[in-house]
Amino acid sequence: MDTSVGKPLGRVDGRLKVTGGAKYSAEMPEEGVVHAVIVGSTIATGSIVSVDVKAAKAQPGVLAVLTPDDAPKLAADPVKKQSPTDMVVHALQSRKVQYQNQPVALVVADTLERATYAAALVKVKYRAGKPKVDVKAEQPRAYKPKQINGKPADMDQGKASTDKAAATVDATYVTPYEHHNPMEPHATLALWEGETLTVYDTTQGVFGTRARLAALFGIPPESVRVVCKFVGGGFGSKGSPWSHVVLAALAAKAVKKPVKLVLRREQMFSQVGFRPETQQRLQLQAREDGKLLLVKHDTVSCTSEFDEFVEPSGKSTRMLYASDRITTSHRLVRLSVGTPTFMRAPGEASGTFALESALDELAVKLKMDPVALRLKNHADKDPETGHPWSSKSLKECYRVAGDRFGWAKRDPTPGSMKDGRTLLGWGMATATYPTLRSKASAKATLLPDGTARVLAGSHDLGTGTYTVMTQVAADALGLVPAKVKFDLGDTRMPETPVSGGSQTAASVGSAVKKASLALRDKAIALAVADPGAPLHGVPAAQVTVENGVLVSGGKREDFAALLKRKGLASLDAEASAEAGPEKDQYAMHAFGTHFVEVRVDPDLGEVRVSRCVGAFGVGTVLNAKTARSQLLGGIVMGIGMALMEETYLDPRSARFMTQDLADYHVPVNPDVPDIDIIFVPESDPHVNELGAKGIGEIGITGVTAAIANAIHHATGRRIRSLPLTLDKVLATS
Repeated sequence: MDTSVGKPLGRVDGRLKVTGGAKYSAEMPEEGVVHAVIVGSTIATGSIVSVDVKAAKAQPGVLAVLTPDDAPKLAADPVKKQSPTDMVVHALQSRKVQYQNQPVALVVADTLERATYAAALVKVKYRAGKPKVDVKAEQPRAYKPKQINGKPADMDQGKASTDKAAATVDATYVTPYEHHNPMEPHATLALWEGETLTVYDTTQGVFGTRARLAALFGIPPESVRVVCKFVGGGFGSKGSPWSHVVLAALAAKAVKKPVKLVLRREQMFSQVGFRPETQQRLQLQAREDGKLLLVKHDTVSCTSEFDEFVEPSGKSTRMLYASDRITTSHRLVRLSVGTPTFMRAPGEASGTFALESALDELAVKLKMDPVALRLKNHADKDPETGHPWSSKSLKECYRVAGDRFGWAKRDPTPGSMKDGRTLLGWGMATATYPTLRSKASAKATLLPDGTARVLAGSHDLGTGTYTVMTQVAADALGLVPAKVKFDLGDTRMPETPVSGGSQTAASVGSAVKKASLALRDKAIALAVADPGAPLHGVPAAQVTVENGVLVSGGKREDFAALLKRKGLASLDAEASAEAGPEKDQYAMHAFGTHFVEVRVDPDLGEVRVSRCVGAFGVGTVLNAKTARSQLLGGIVMGIGMALMEETYLDPRSARFMTQDLADYHVPVNPDVPDIDIIFVPESDPHVNELGAKGIGEIGITGVTAAIANAIHHATGRRIRSLPLTLDKVLATS
């Protein structure tokens, strides 16, 4: 029987999506649903003096106007977290204001239009303070966080070299505020039945949302059901429940009706996190032959005044290259903004811009090929832990991508390559992302018609989870994918982790495989144990399953016949999977590289990415089509991060001035060239049961640096702040 894993199977949910049959959280039908609209603060720091709700309450259809004066009190302090990744929420529990557009009132009405109009009539008076808005200005008050995701904020490994440095780099690189902007707005529909809460939420973590809501409302987790069948993109912004989720549940309890709350696009720029600005100082020292003597990476980023999030930009620097000494530090400044959060490749995306740009600067000073410099400092083991790699194909990635791109033809002299008057630039950079997994569970069930249903309470952010899990289960059960129905997105299903950190395929896929194999073995055991069965007495190890038929030599019995003969309505098995001792024995990362060509107009400073070749070693590719799509999406997002994405913060009011997709520029078709994706074959028996590494985030890492390096090659101008806009191309000397 041919296996399904690895094949470019089309999305099993594709027809639902293109025909409108896929129901997102805001579309879930619920009888008697009413609508809530958030009133946001117009100051960034201070307190509420008074809230006038008379006009709003007088409007037709208005059911309630909640303010800090009369909103129901939560059972737990919203500052206390149930998980380290939870965010402090603002659910009308205090008059204190700590960021612009913080919820200060909530209007509930029978229609969205009436709720929106009434919300505009709410009048709030404030006592405003002076906001903190500038990362650089606040640096004298920067502090060291206690830890970053369980690891030290600072690291100093190795010893200072006695060799003399032939070349040094000491430069500061800046990345701006960026926002996730998934197509689907954040949305929650909440309803209570007695003390049981059901929430339809656009989330990357149904179980994390359940735990948070249960704690805040003082009810057992079993009394909270969270459902999310489809997610229209998240990129990290939907990884933990924000204030609007709690407010929807609070309002539903107050009005005793199902309440729907959908954030407007401008609210998504203030209420659901962002990638923070970073100031990163890179110091490199190297011998004449390119051997690194020192890598020093110091990062300053911002967090809110009431919570803490660290953008770990030095994370990749700790493990990417070998050097006599590697030091990294992270410092935070508190600003009058909402709390930043995880955004696709948090730390790696911002950090590789600085590190890979600095390496290119070093290569120029040494008159050395950028690829050769990286090969010279290739880390044969993890510099941070000293562990061997579970697998690493980075050298092969450099080779195959460089050959496909034609890197050997590159003239290293800046400005030397042209097409007419257009300047051509070639640049490259390394990509990397850790291979993560968490404990996950799944349940597989055989049905009377010989098909199978597999459940796991996971999520599909558009990544292809429905499809890939179908393939994994089909292979393990010995079925074709068309006979497997995989379902997800409900806390009534077996528990799985948050869909973040590129861990869903590894975590949930391993559980799905384990449960499906257990079910297959259970069916075989029944077939060989029954005296009336065709396979009776055959050793279980000699039985295989092909297209739903149990086979041993000339003896056969299909799943449907087995269940019918045994009088079973179904047969099921449940299993959990988690990392074993190998997690402490090996360093696990995916690696890759980007080679890009840019075309620069010398008069206008306009930059176009005209070619891009990427090669990646990501272990077992579970679906060639969806995997390629994930890497394409990451690279496109990297192009946006490099050339256009930036959110502006008003230096007077601490308000994000960029509030829609007209002003927050993202790449569209003319901005994106043909992107050539190469999968470097890689076998890894250590990472998980599937041998698969996460691919959701590695694609964005390194792209910004590759483009910046290509611009330098085209123009001789080094730009150290993102985005790489035409004014910087023209102004930088």
